[in-house]
Amino acid sequence: MLAPELHAVEEGRGVWSAIREALAGEQSDYTTGAIGHAIVMLAIPMVLELCLESVFAVVDVFFVSRLGADAVATVTLTESILVLLYAVALGLSLGAMAIVARRVGERDRDGAARAAVQAILLGVSVAVPVGVFGAMQARPLLQLMGASPGVLANASYATIVLGANGVIMLLFLINAVFRGAGDAAIAMRVLWIANAFNICLDPCLIFGLGPFPRLGVTGAAVATTTGRGIGVLVQLYCLRQSSRVPIRREHLRFEPGVMLNMVRLSGSAVVQGLIPNLSWLALVRILATFGSDALAGFGIAFRVVVFALLPAWGLANAAATLVGQNRAETSVWRACLYNMVFLSAVGLVFVALPVPLVAAFTSEPAIAAHAVRALRIVSAGFPFYAYAMVLTNAFNGAGDTITPTIINVFCFWLWELPVAYGLAHMAGLGPAGVFWSIAVAYSTEALVSAAWFRRGRWKLHRV
Repeated sequence: MLAPELHAVEEGRGVWSAIREALAGEQSDYTTGAIGHAIVMLAIPMVLELCLESVFAVVDVFFVSRLGADAVATVTLTESILVLLYAVALGLSLGAMAIVARRVGERDRDGAARAAVQAILLGVSVAVPVGVFGAMQARPLLQLMGASPGVLANASYATIVLGANGVIMLLFLINAVFRGAGDAAIAMRVLWIANAFNICLDPCLIFGLGPFPRLGVTGAAVATTTGRGIGVLVQLYCLRQSSRVPIRREHLRFEPGVMLNMVRLSGSAVVQGLIPNLSWLALVRILATFGSDALAGFGIAFRVVVFALLPAWGLANAAATLVGQNRAETSVWRACLYNMVFLSAVGLVFVALPVPLVAAFTSEPAIAAHAVRALRIVSAGFPFYAYAMVLTNAFNGAGDTITPTIINVFCFWLWELPVAYGLAHMAGLGPAGVFWSIAVAYSTEALVSAAWFRRGRWKLHRV
């Protein structure tokens, strides 16, 4: 039973003690002892890791917004292309984490080290061809996304970020190795270091402070890539020193069997990630027809929304761990309720006070108007998003990966995109039509997921 163990965390060690221990990254054996304590120790760094990963984009937009609408639109369009890579990287990292965690649980440190090396080689194998293509085709890709001449003038940003995508892939995969080994705090610290360099380098390279050259939007790409690159170097150093995943010279070889198993385990996660992200790419393409101001405003609003959603995703992932044949249904509905309370409170703030939030990023009236409208409309659907997050993760936790895939195809490809185009162009709502389509699609996903979950067929899946 999980409840007594969680109670033991509160009474025996204390919640705040567990939080301090998690942030300190103290060594613990998660294969024994209370499950509740292990969840607290691992969940906190994971949620913070997600938040820190989003800081890269937020920092870039914060400084780049001082350069005007075209500059912010460049970052927004490039990030919309990059989300496809995020989906692949996140999916592959789940497979890597699963294999490393299984080997650590089996006390097979040699197997864990072999899996870690194959994860790195897999990341390089994917990143190199993608990087070459992205660097060579950055400008045509932006044109395909509907970039204006002002955005195309900043194509060097996309060239650098897409060409150096390997640092993103490796950050995800190596951090997955640390999480699988129970060293989630190291993954969190790596992103602290990477973000510290990015925050310091961004204003220096964008505006030419001190001895640094003034590179404009290109400087943001250089700073972000440098920060992530330093993060990867720190990861490799920590991995070399790790006692849980002791990599030796004999592990440095290509093992197709281990790599293919990693890809197999990651397949459904990659597909599930690509479905909404491809839809997101199409949404941004529709939005691009309304100009750089609309794109820039949406980019700012989206980054504010992401910060609210990441803690909610952490709770949704926790719900997936509670799914079993015992108290699964009760646990999932309770997680839905907690998530709804949290996101409803945040959504209320975003709906009531979007102006001061947007003002932190831009003072241009045209951009701010789109950002405020996007923030209000998208946030109105937060209570539904809360349920959608938890329920789709619950299906996955029960081993039913087909159901959320079908729901995503329906809600995002067959429903969201037609609604976005119809409201934006046919109904004459403009950019607001795209914003409403997001709220409609995620609300539909929540309703469909809830109805499907109540049917209980997910209980028949074996894991």
